[in-house]
Amino acid sequence: MTGKRVLVTGAGGFIGRWSVPPLLAEGYEVHAVTRAAGLDVPAQLRGAELHATDLLDAAATERLLNRVRPTHLLHFAWIATPGIYWTSDENRRWLASSTQLLRHFQAQGGVRAVMAGTCAEYDWSQAEVCIEGVSALADEAGATITPYAQSKLALYRELQGIGRGGDLSTAWGRIFFQYGPDEHPDRLVASVIINLLQGREAACSHGRQVRSFLHVADVGAAFAALLRSGVDGPVNVGSGDRTRIADVLGRIGAQIGRPELVRLGARPASPSEPALLVPDVSRLRDEVGFLPRFDLDDGLADTIGWWRGKLQRDGSAARR
Repeated sequence: MTGKRVLVTGAGGFIGRWSVPPLLAEGYEVHAVTRAAGLDVPAQLRGAELHATDLLDAAATERLLNRVRPTHLLHFAWIATPGIYWTSDENRRWLASSTQLLRHFQAQGGVRAVMAGTCAEYDWSQAEVCIEGVSALADEAGATITPYAQSKLALYRELQGIGRGGDLSTAWGRIFFQYGPDEHPDRLVASVIINLLQGREAACSHGRQVRSFLHVADVGAAFAALLRSGVDGPVNVGSGDRTRIADVLGRIGAQIGRPELVRLGARPASPSEPALLVPDVSRLRDEVGFLPRFDLDDGLADTIGWWRGKLQRDGSAARR
């Protein structure tokens, strides 16, 4: 891997940080981009060169690329705040800045670019397993589409068009459902774990929705594998499992020892939530050659252990 220099954007984020250790292990020179400098650097970034850069600032982004001159680009940076990112105007700003980043990377002679997409790009009105290049995309099917999905699809097509030009190898990872240490506490798995560890009820919907959950360390490792694979085009990033949300929550309750605190049906399900939303992971498994390290039970145990430790540390700090 000598001479392979990768710029990882959003490297301080929930997923991005987990792509760094496998890249370092492969011998890449990793340049990790975070929005702000600070002392609270994720442990996963140790060994990478850090760059505090606001990628929404076009001039700062250009200076960064001129300084680093990466051969590879792994792009995660985007707005991801729960309850906000679906409709925020920030999505369009991230589309513009990501497009500028990609074009400048190409102009500098970059070799390969991999960017993070979303399962929200698919048409959720079709109750089917999502298959790359087969399943309808939301804007093609005339489905209702959020600014988030619309912006991601526009970036996907920009990347695809550049890849077809032949001078840059490109791939697009469509992320499904992830969970793990340091997830935003308002997201499903994290919020249920926190509530149960603190002895509070967790009000949930009926939980009959079928999903595919992948531990965040495996999501990051899948992107690292995709970057080095040379596989092009869209690739679903998720688990091959088909699991009802109620089953996931039941496993959390059983592992913590408080299953009675999981209140299924205590809150209404969103009418926009499809009953089935799972990926076909054949490309990830067979072409990229990636297999996850965690199964669901082990991944939940790891996540529960992390949150238990954090809550204990936070409680000790508050008492001092």
